[in-house]
Amino acid sequence: MSWTYILDLLRISLHAMVPITLAATGEIIGETAGLFNIGLEGILLIGAFVGALGAEAAGGPIPGLLIGMGVGALIGFLFSVIATYWKGTQMIAGIGINLFALGFVAFGLIQLGAPGFHAVPKEVQLIKLKTPMGSISPMIFVTLVLPLLAYWFLNKTKAGLILKATGENPEAADVAGINVNLTRILATTFGGALAGLGGAYMSVAWIGSVTKEISAGRGFIALATVVFSGLNPLLGLLGGFIFGFFQSLATWIKTLPSKPIPWQFVEMLPYIVTLLVVSGAIGRVRFPKALGVPYRRE
Repeated sequence: MSWTYILDLLRISLHAMVPITLAATGEIIGETAGLFNIGLEGILLIGAFVGALGAEAAGGPIPGLLIGMGVGALIGFLFSVIATYWKGTQMIAGIGINLFALGFVAFGLIQLGAPGFHAVPKEVQLIKLKTPMGSISPMIFVTLVLPLLAYWFLNKTKAGLILKATGENPEAADVAGINVNLTRILATTFGGALAGLGGAYMSVAWIGSVTKEISAGRGFIALATVVFSGLNPLLGLLGGFIFGFFQSLATWIKTLPSKPIPWQFVEMLPYIVTLLVVSGAIGRVRFPKALGVPYRRE
């Protein structure tokens, strides 16, 4: 097998890694503070849609990425307010985000006159960099750096310690003068922003179009990556690459002159791997004690 095919697989895997790793890194921050948001799938989907519209309206990719990030932050903020001050059930709120996104994006695409599909003009897409392995998005480098910064933030800063305290023992954090609900809101808003950025990346900097199924389970795979990582952003980066690799394998096999396995079968692998990871790791991972529990001051 020639090196060209191997480099192609690596390039495709790195691109596929980005939305999964961004969403997972943001969710690690949010879960460390005590909130879990299963609405990542919906945020990725909405981020892709509004990011594409923003890039077209502004005439460039950067505003599109920022708009996707901003809308993701807004959704994360609304979710966290529901989960903290309103004491809502986080599972139900996350499902609500996913269901809303499915209807919102499908309706939006119809209003654009292209039911189910909308192409993003080439001139407003993020320019790719030329490398020996082919053209790659600059967002790959952003995605490689963010988990490193998140790891440093959680383990080497006072703010990271505060975040861990609100997820592990919110009562003690409250006694120490920490605003538990505000800390959780800030963490989950940041997590939503990263998921929104991941969604906008898909339409503006990678695929170049929006469909009503563009998220394709990546939000749920990001949740599996969080479980795999044990809330360690560095392991989240590794998990994002592994899942991205399996998602890319089918695309890569399509390019081979002779196909050793049907690519339709290979497309099932990311979801099979997700099930295996979650079922194998869920009992061994130690999550914060107060994860998913609304804080009520006595």
